[in-house]
Amino acid sequence: MSANILIIEDEKPIITLLEYNLTKEGYKVKSAESGEEGIQSIKNNIPDLIILDWMLPDFSGVEVCRQLKKNKIFKTIPILMLTAKSQEEDKIVGFETGVDDYVTKPFSQKEILLRIKSLLKRTKPTLVEDISIYQDLKIDRITKKIFRGNDEIKLGPTEFKILDFLIKNPKRVYSREQLLNGVWGDSVNVEQRTIDVHIRRLRKTLNQNNKIDLIRTVRSSGYSLDADI
Repeated sequence: MSANILIIEDEKPIITLLEYNLTKEGYKVKSAESGEEGIQSIKNNIPDLIILDWMLPDFSGVEVCRQLKKNKIFKTIPILMLTAKSQEEDKIVGFETGVDDYVTKPFSQKEILLRIKSLLKRTKPTLVEDISIYQDLKIDRITKKIFRGNDEIKLGPTEFKILDFLIKNPKRVYSREQLLNGVWGDSVNVEQRTIDVHIRRLRKTLNQNNKIDLIRTVRSSGYSLDADI
């Protein structure tokens, strides 16, 4: 898996356990210990899935969910709620707010991994599939091969990661900061203009033999995988 998961939870033992098991499964994991910190993290780097605790030190997970669902950029992020609440009416409140699924504490790691995989498969299938296709472009994550039509394309490892990141959400515009965080990770000190260099290389290789340009540059915003230019 290459999905980015954000854990919003104030109990450090639970964070540590989730981070260990999710990283072991191949997920990229970040954590926040309050609702405010979690929302700020989402604004800086949009995750593919959120694990959200119901009870947080500043405001409830339901309120976090409510704020996210009001924003057109964040409302499609799947949310898995962690809760000690098992009453049906509590879950109804959460579902009405936009929660996608629940896990009741205490939970098994196997259960939460299955719930995450199921949510991603339903909401973001390109993250869990071995092959993703957009227009005449195909990326095979098992063999690490890329094709445009019948032609195989050779990419460097960084360009492959950028394309793999973009193809997960075609037409979505990513800022340079989001691309850097998604491909390199926010712990790596890389200048934003570095992304421009790799995008030029990626575009040049993808556009061989007069192919349609699939990389859209949005002035002052960033880049997207978008054939409708």
